[in-house]
Amino acid sequence: MAQHTGNVRPNVVSAYRFMVELDGMLVAGFSEVSGLTQETETEEVLEGGLNQYVHRLPGRTKPQPITLKRGITSTNELWDWYADVVEGRFMRKSGSIILFNDRDEEFRRWNFYDAYPTKWTGPELNASSSDIAVESIELTHNGLKAL
Repeated sequence: MAQHTGNVRPNVVSAYRFMVELDGMLVAGFSEVSGLTQETETEEVLEGGLNQYVHRLPGRTKPQPITLKRGITSTNELWDWYADVVEGRFMRKSGSIILFNDRDEEFRRWNFYDAYPTKWTGPELNASSSDIAVESIELTHNGLKAL
C-alpha cells in the first residue's frame, strides 16, 4: 500500500506552474495556455450484409490552435509577429509548453511545431475595472508531441 506524506499528492500536478518556450527561448509572463488539443476524425464504413453493424475507422488527426494569454508588457513581440503574418511574411516558430510539479521540476512538456499566429486579441478596456490588460495570440501549428 502506498504511503502519503504531507500534502504531496502522487502523480497529480497543479495547472498554474508552467512556462512557454518559443524557438528555444523561455517567454515569461503568460497567464493562460489553452488549446493543447488534437482530434482524430473517424470514418464510418457500413459492413455489407449486416445493416446493424458500422465500422468506425480512424482518419486524419488535426491539431487545434494554441492560445497564449498574458498581461500587456512594454514589448510588442507578439503583435509584431502577428503583423508580419498580416503583411505576408510568415515566420514559423516551434516551441514547448512546460508544466512543472510542486518541486519546480519539469513534469511534462508538449512540443508544437512550425507555428505562426493566426489571431491576435487585444485587451478589453473598462474604466470601472481594476483588471489587468491582457492580450492573447492564437497559434496554428503542425502538431503536438507530449514528452
